[in-house]
Amino acid sequence: QQTGRKPEDVAHGFIEIAVQQMANAIKKISVARGYDVTRYTLQCFGGAGGQHACLVADALGMQQVLVHPLAGVLSAYGMGLADQNVIREQAVESPLTEANLPTVQAALDRLAAAARADLARQQASGGTVTVLRRVHVRYEGSDAALVVACPDDLCTSAAQGVADLVAGFEAAYRQRYAFLMQGKALVVEAVSVEAVVAGDAPNEPRHALHPVREVPRRSSVRMYSAGLDGLAAWHDAALVVREDLRPGDVLPGPAIIAEKNATTIVEPGWEARLTALDHLLLERSVPRPVRHAAGTLVDPVLLEVFNNLFMNIAEQMGLQLQNTAYSVNIKERLDFSCALFDAEGHLIANAPHMPVHLGSMGESIKTVILSNAGRMQPGDVYVLNDPYHGGTHLPD
Repeated sequence: QQTGRKPEDVAHGFIEIAVQQMANAIKKISVARGYDVTRYTLQCFGGAGGQHACLVADALGMQQVLVHPLAGVLSAYGMGLADQNVIREQAVESPLTEANLPTVQAALDRLAAAARADLARQQASGGTVTVLRRVHVRYEGSDAALVVACPDDLCTSAAQGVADLVAGFEAAYRQRYAFLMQGKALVVEAVSVEAVVAGDAPNEPRHALHPVREVPRRSSVRMYSAGLDGLAAWHDAALVVREDLRPGDVLPGPAIIAEKNATTIVEPGWEARLTALDHLLLERSVPRPVRHAAGTLVDPVLLEVFNNLFMNIAEQMGLQLQNTAYSVNIKERLDFSCALFDAEGHLIANAPHMPVHLGSMGESIKTVILSNAGRMQPGDVYVLNDPYHGGTHLPD
């Protein structure tokens, strides 16, 4: 009553906020590791995961969601099938050169023998022991080491061994940081090995696909959700029991798929398809609705959603800055701030970084805007270090 909104709108608003927070958490982890989530399929697990999967995928710009038949207990299922492994690591701190490669090889051999012995002491279940060897490489003067896989024998051809490690490091560095420090020497910071005895293979027989049919439904229920136009409304949703589905069945949304340990909601504009492996594949069947301006009325739900979105953008900026920084002040002491401003230089949102910069950052932004009026283009980058206009970190 105090909000002046219908109960279903209030409940839908809470769901929208929760979905954005889940999506922001995925964005934060993905950006930190250099991944573009829109190119992947969302893996859903947990008893309630399927209830939000389509909405989270929409918030992330993803087109598919995979729901395992044991999604509701996937963590326990995974623990039961997990590999047995032992990891051993040793610091090296030597330049990546052909002359130092035998030292790296000897360290890897010692760690591999120790890891195999540890597995034997643990009485690991019978099976072949696989040893994975890795070299932790970084640029000289940097502390951002990346893990590069390497073969069992690096010294068969020292020149080729170094070339392979350099190529692996540069590919990983470019993926995470989007640039390379050409001409910079490389350092082997550490080496590590992982000895693995494979766990039980999941029992997932492949079934024959049946022709598409009218999926049997137990009943029809009312569901309040965003429609194809993006506006929330009541919909008649099919209630389907997972056991009634057969491989090849396609169920358009809105629908609710009930099973013993989970519930999956197929939102309007999505469809669910049961694969030959008995997995549910949720796919966008209708393009997402075009977003329009929300107007000027204060909507508490949209306000919270956009607050979270703007803060998440600033947090992602901080991750990129920290990843690519050379400065000890920024990379190790985390002495930086990131924020979003409007076209007049007023603060919109800031990430929870060092707050001391926020007072001067606005002055810096306003100076850049005034000094470049009429010339600023999307993609432009400006650097300001003038202490009379908000500049800080003068040694950098």
